[in-house]
Amino acid sequence: MAFQEHVERAAREAVAAFPADSGIYAVTFRVDSVDQDPRFPYLAIGYTTEADASTSQQEASDAWEARWSYAFFPKTGLDGVTTVGCDPDATELHRQEAKSRGLWYEDDEEPDGRHEKLVEWFYDVCVAAARHLHDSGRIIQTLGRPVPVILYDMFAPDAMFRLTSQANPAELVAEFLSEDVPE
Repeated sequence: MAFQEHVERAAREAVAAFPADSGIYAVTFRVDSVDQDPRFPYLAIGYTTEADASTSQQEASDAWEARWSYAFFPKTGLDGVTTVGCDPDATELHRQEAKSRGLWYEDDEEPDGRHEKLVEWFYDVCVAAARHLHDSGRIIQTLGRPVPVILYDMFAPDAMFRLTSQANPAELVAEFLSEDVPE
């Protein structure tokens, strides 16, 4: 099994376990890595609900922020309900594939641009996993309707707009993208 397949399977299983009829309006993908080392990436898969957005409105500066800013996501959206990438199978699959792509480096080596390439590759894996959730119908099967997958990296906040746009049908992210998107 390839690393991409492993992440897609974990995402399908995570979304399948979400509570139906709970007001979920977005699936969340927090893209991260252990100790900010891109050789050890992981994805926290979760969700946020209408009730969460309503509660956040009291503290947020506006309705967009209450609904779409990860700063206001609940624990289920920020930490996710499951993570993929830290498990031994994923770690080994990632390492093998990174080596085959010429992206792996050891602690005593200079990354020479491989650091950024590893980050972008994992972004691509996460975008593809989100698209797979749409294409396979998993989101509709579980939630009864299409909802966007919001991808975010708290250490690269501007990437959120690009990644989320790439991962979803345009009509699902129109409201999300209505905020001034950074260039």
